[in-house]
Amino acid sequence: MDKDNFNLSPREILDKEFKIDTRGFRIKEVDAFLDLIIEDYEHYDKVIRDYEKEKADLQDEILALKQEIRNLKTSIEIAKTEGEDNKNVSSIDVLKRLSQLEKIVYGKDE
Repeated sequence: MDKDNFNLSPREILDKEFKIDTRGFRIKEVDAFLDLIIEDYEHYDKVIRDYEKEKADLQDEILALKQEIRNLKTSIEIAKTEGEDNKNVSSIDVLKRLSQLEKIVYGKDE
């Protein structure tokens, strides 16, 4: 958190002593102090909201990346399966072609 933008530390709030007038605390002094506290809490609230938005954005990005990983894994599995099928098909094709060449070379009777 950005502590430089806060006017008061928790310790300063705890240790604050107001001067007492004949009628009680000085109202202007208390109001000024409360204004500083309010300003800090508004800043604190904004920082929290910004972090929450950033967190939500990062979670969305994580979900998108996880989905992309799943899609890529599926594509890899499909490619592997197709590759194995192509090997089998191409082996059969090679045998068929070899058989046809043997017939041509050695004659159709054999």
